Amino acid sequence: MAYLTWKALHIIGAVCWFAELFYLPRLYVYHAMAQSEGDAASMRRFCVMERKLYIMGHIGMGMTLVFGGLLLWAGGWAFLKGQGWLHAKLLLVAGLVVYQIVCGRMNRAFAAGQNRRSHAFYRLFNEVPSLALIGIVLLASLKPF
Repeated sequence: MAYLTWKALHIIGAVCWFAELFYLPRLYVYHAMAQSEGDAASMRRFCVMERKLYIMGHIGMGMTLVFGGLLLWAGGWAFLKGQGWLHAKLLLVAGLVVYQIVCGRMNRAFAAGQNRRSHAFYRLFNEVPSLALIGIVLLASLKPF
């Protein structure tokens, strides 16, 4: 019973985390556009939205990592041996943790008025979580190696 509860909480955390990972960089696109237009009111509003969304993402990330770790522990660490798909999935998750940290730095740069990137950069940056999600779902579903 505990295993299934942890699995459900892991999935709930991942959904919350990905909601933030998908929307926060989109806010950066709009924030950078407002910055180029000199729209101070919008820039202040985006800073508040970005900060709150980032906090929500941290909660989702924490749930994902804690309950994912419990699932690994419950399955026995020997379970990791010969599970290349799981190693690849964990590598993608580690990349998303780094992406989350980079987003925090971008939040601080926007809040300090020090953003130097264009909205075009953020449009590309916004695609990273989508690619990671596709990889994670395919690996977890198909277990190809």
